Amino acid sequence: MDSHAVGVIAIIVSKRAETASAVNDVLSSFGDIVIGRMGIPYHERNLNIITLIVDATTDQIGALTGKLGMIPGVTAKSTLAKVSPAGEAKK
Repeated sequence: MDSHAVGVIAIIVSKRAETASAVNDVLSSFGDIVIGRMGIPYHERNLNIITLIVDATTDQIGALTGKLGMIPGVTAKSTLAKVSPAGEAKK
């Protein structure tokens, strides 16, 4: 069984005009694991920064960051805390 984690994914988009549609398509396809999302434009550096709070297996989170990272001009990194899945008692 895959490890379950709650974590934060930081996404930096450097080519918004070219990548926004692809980024949103990937995020929509993983929408069931996203707890919250915040996006901030950083005009001074011509960047857009998105943070996601996620709750999923480590494989799902890895798949999400991997697909985002394959989009040119997009960087995605995660930090995770392993937890018991909802409804299961900790041992």
